[in-house]
Amino acid sequence: MLKALHILTNEGKINQDSRRKLKQIYHLFNFIKPLLEDILSHKEALSLVDHGAGKSYLGFIIYDLFFKPQQLNPNQARIYGIETRPDLVSRSQELAQKAEFTGMQFLNLSVADSITSDALPEQIDIVTALHACNTATDDAIRFALAKNAEHIVLVPCCQAEVASFLRKNKAHNLANPLSEIWRFPIHTREFGSHLTNVLRCLQLQAHGYTVSVTELVGWEHSMKNELIIATYKNLPRRKPAERLNELLQSLGLEEMQSR
Repeated sequence: MLKALHILTNEGKINQDSRRKLKQIYHLFNFIKPLLEDILSHKEALSLVDHGAGKSYLGFIIYDLFFKPQQLNPNQARIYGIETRPDLVSRSQELAQKAEFTGMQFLNLSVADSITSDALPEQIDIVTALHACNTATDDAIRFALAKNAEHIVLVPCCQAEVASFLRKNKAHNLANPLSEIWRFPIHTREFGSHLTNVLRCLQLQAHGYTVSVTELVGWEHSMKNELIIATYKNLPRRKPAERLNELLQSLGLEEMQSR
């Protein structure tokens, strides 16, 4: 499987970049495995959607290490890879057929289309997004909320939207001493990235989820290393929703409230 995914060479060797990639995926699998077990403990079947699947490294590893050993058939467990690049979708479909991973399906869809697509069930148990760039992580959250996902696993990447709003409104916020936090361009970028994930966590809590945030692997393997795991518990929602709005207002980001 690792050779087919081009993580290992045909001689079974691995370069430094692939070693980092493989370590990240294995670590993420170890976080996802208990969630898969949790779903199967109270349901007869499970479904997982991987957004921004790319070459579907994560989906194939999950299927190979979890679905295959338990001999779960397509009626018991399915993985859907959602990807907007048709060549990657075709390549993943071919590999799944070759490996006889019959419970894997790959769809050439945008997030907006995936929410309404008949190719996906009305409810999804687990939603993942590994290094989905910029607003793609937010799109994955929107999909998860629309599909009433029990678990959401996110490793965000390249967040620029909030930083762009901070930059645009910088002159307006000069009277606010907090604006010193993002005064310089590098601070705008880094603070914007951090704030983006804070807002995402509050959004998930405002929809009844419990949220944990941790590192995926050591920083030497990836600078995009923040792991957000959310589990639906139907928790009180008013306070995090209020905090979310208060935070946007205090930082001059009111125009983002609709997002």
